[in-house]
Amino acid sequence: MFEIKNDTAATKSEQYAELAEQARGMLAGEPSLVANAANFSALVFNSLSDLNWAGFYLYDGTELVVGPFQGKPACIRIAIGRGVCGTAAQTRETQVIRDVHSFDGHIACDAASQSEIVVPLVKADGTLLGVWDVDSPSVARFDEEDRAGMEALCKVFMEAAANAA
Repeated sequence: MFEIKNDTAATKSEQYAELAEQARGMLAGEPSLVANAANFSALVFNSLSDLNWAGFYLYDGTELVVGPFQGKPACIRIAIGRGVCGTAAQTRETQVIRDVHSFDGHIACDAASQSEIVVPLVKADGTLLGVWDVDSPSVARFDEEDRAGMEALCKVFMEAAANAA
């Protein structure tokens, strides 16, 4: 059984470092991309405060399709370049959105979402696997520490994905 460790006294960067270590251990040796994505989503969703959605949109060669996640039901398909997820996929740059209502073209899958961070998932060969998307019901929930932490977490996920089927 896997136990999530939450140190509420830790700094944000310490929390992300601990999460990365937990993710590395949890994903090690598992060949299923779907299983790893599901457990990764659950780990992050249940470890960080003030989240209402955490999960994957996977690129099918045409568009982003919802993958394993934690939270309310989500939009199923997102065009490349559309919304925060599609923008991250198109630009290959992490999007940190303090207020989703100020993002032109934001797709409101959950009306409770107020801020969002999306990390593009790019394979070693440069092809797009998809995006990692996390929403919060609070404005300005995500900052540069979250960007660094989420990118570090996604690096751990992508290392596991390189060995997954």
